[in-house]
Amino acid sequence: MTAGRVRPALLAALGVAFGAFCFSYLTLPDVRGLARTNPTTTAFMELRKEEAAQDGRTLAIRHRWVPYAQISADLRRAVIVTEDAAFFDHDGIDLNEVKASMERNWDEGRFSRGASTITQQLAKNLYLSPSRNPLRKLREVFITRRLEASLTKRRILEIYLNVIEWGDGIFGVDAAARIYFGKTAATLSREEAALLAGAIINPRVHNPGKPTRRLLRRQQIVLRRMGPGAS
Repeated sequence: MTAGRVRPALLAALGVAFGAFCFSYLTLPDVRGLARTNPTTTAFMELRKEEAAQDGRTLAIRHRWVPYAQISADLRRAVIVTEDAAFFDHDGIDLNEVKASMERNWDEGRFSRGASTITQQLAKNLYLSPSRNPLRKLREVFITRRLEASLTKRRILEIYLNVIEWGDGIFGVDAAARIYFGKTAATLSREEAALLAGAIINPRVHNPGKPTRRLLRRQQIVLRRMGPGAS
């Protein structure tokens, strides 16, 4: 391609990128209502129902909201040390984890490690999809910053624990606690909390009620990270 053609092509590419940026920003959801209102459904819930329908089945969503104070302190601690140890210190994006992720992915020559914080995971679960499309990731970052600006850390964690996926049609910690252990989210033990936290990495594969050896190993790692007491 000649120099005369490179410049128009570059300008066109930049124009497309700028248009995508503007579209992503202007169509962001208004998250301010989450400070007072609990979400009744999420993008992931709707996605799983659509996937089930495509397979010719109806997916019953099992979900029951519980307030922050009724979620086991052990479970809260287990999830933080497993998913986002710096949760209370960053503003939604953990730059240290992003750097570590980039370095490891570069060393391995493939995308093997993510760096999503709890807030980023919440943005994805509420409004987006599991896709790694760059435009989707851009929207995730914008929504993450809005969530951090509009909600307290406690509220972000409360919503997260109430909406994330914990199995086929199982969403939120109370549904997971009742289905896997026959108890409420408030009464989970340290060991049960560690199993649930360990299963978040792949909730449609790992069953905390019937843990595999791999999940049991993850449970022990989580318990060591939690230390002698809950916070």
